[in-house]
Amino acid sequence: MGERRSKGAAPDPWILGQLDFAAPMSNESFEIRPADGGLLVLLPGLGAVSTTFVAGIQAIRRGLALPVGSVTQMGTIRLGKRPEGRTPLIRDFVPLAGLDDLSFAAWDVFEDDAYTAAMKAGVLEPTLLDQIRDELSAVRPMRAVFDRNYVKKLDGPFVKAGATKMDLAEMLIEDIERSRDAAGAARAVMIWCGSTETFLEPSPVHDDLESFERGLRENDPAIAPSMIYAYAALRCGIPYANGAPNLSVDIPALTRMASENGSPICGKDFKTGQTLMKTILAPGFKARMLGLNGWFSTNILGNRDGEVLDDPGSFRTKEESKLGVLDYILQPGKYPDLYRDLYHKVRINYYPPRKDNKEGWDNIDIFGWLGYPMQIKVDFLCRDSILAAPLVLDLALFLDLSSRAGLRGIQEWLSFYFKSPMSPPGVYPEHDLFIQRKKLANTLRYLRGEDMIHHLGEYTLETSPEASD
Repeated sequence: MGERRSKGAAPDPWILGQLDFAAPMSNESFEIRPADGGLLVLLPGLGAVSTTFVAGIQAIRRGLALPVGSVTQMGTIRLGKRPEGRTPLIRDFVPLAGLDDLSFAAWDVFEDDAYTAAMKAGVLEPTLLDQIRDELSAVRPMRAVFDRNYVKKLDGPFVKAGATKMDLAEMLIEDIERSRDAAGAARAVMIWCGSTETFLEPSPVHDDLESFERGLRENDPAIAPSMIYAYAALRCGIPYANGAPNLSVDIPALTRMASENGSPICGKDFKTGQTLMKTILAPGFKARMLGLNGWFSTNILGNRDGEVLDDPGSFRTKEESKLGVLDYILQPGKYPDLYRDLYHKVRINYYPPRKDNKEGWDNIDIFGWLGYPMQIKVDFLCRDSILAAPLVLDLALFLDLSSRAGLRGIQEWLSFYFKSPMSPPGVYPEHDLFIQRKKLANTLRYLRGEDMIHHLGEYTLETSPEASD
């Protein structure tokens, strides 16, 4: 057992996602450039998530806290057969940028520096923020590209003015280059941490880069601010990820642009609270062939995200992201007796007293042997920004790794972090958290020339000593 892949063999695209298929596909081709020269993390939106992320990095650097929740910092990876006992930390296995090499730049509709914004967000205790006040105060936002037509429940005065959306994109490109020079960083990544924009359907302006750039010059209403940020990042050859559910880089014009100019991109909408629980529980029900009649989910939260989602247009964007998860995991077309009639409902309610401490409540009606019904109740009192901050870190480091490894376009192996993963054309997105985690680990193994792990039981299936490899 333990069949070994030949060094010259092409990788399985179902495992790695979309790589640069024009390049020779052996792991010998992945000569990962060193993580030298510093990494700038660009953050559209300096609100609760961004400030919790930046403050967390500063606190960890000072030895005030641990990077709990970060796979890159605390996760290990098994290599080879179990008896070999090789399980290094991921950050020791692949050449990631170090936390001391990170710098930060941001845009926001309010002029507050990161310390003031973090105090207003109310996620972290003032006693912690005061210990890192100098570092946070140094992070001051640039004027944002913002249009209230796309986020109706939010308004702020610190915004850019331009005659066209292309003018705004050029301003962002200038911001990116100026920030990179000021930080002395060799590389950059962009992680959208802004608010959820109103629901948009794909339109002809999204079909190709020529149409999109014409739309920028003509102020096409189908081009939202997050798309302008994504376009600016890709113009600069910078990897991009979207932490919100709005249509952004996931349009043909920009996905093709990312592939052609060598910029890694990945999914949208950070997988944090209630959807994280769904992607943990639903695979378990399916693995045991337990049926589902209904799954009712409701949330209350009171931060800026909750206020924005109080608008029906922004809520629809979030709803679309949340509702798709179960269908992909449970595959009712394959298991109609178990999941064909599943009723799935999602509600989000703005409740200011709760602030960033969201409560996600789920009522799950399942059925088992002979169709007998059972119920499961889940009450997750979570902290959205606490769950999201380590995802920002991991995505920044993994996207930078992808770029240095020569990967481009959609990085399906990073689906682990998103409610709405991106997948190559013609391939359905994988939502099962455990399959996503295996995909991530196998990609890292492949990049470093290690065998992928198949969990077949290398020794229990051997029939004789000669059968072992």
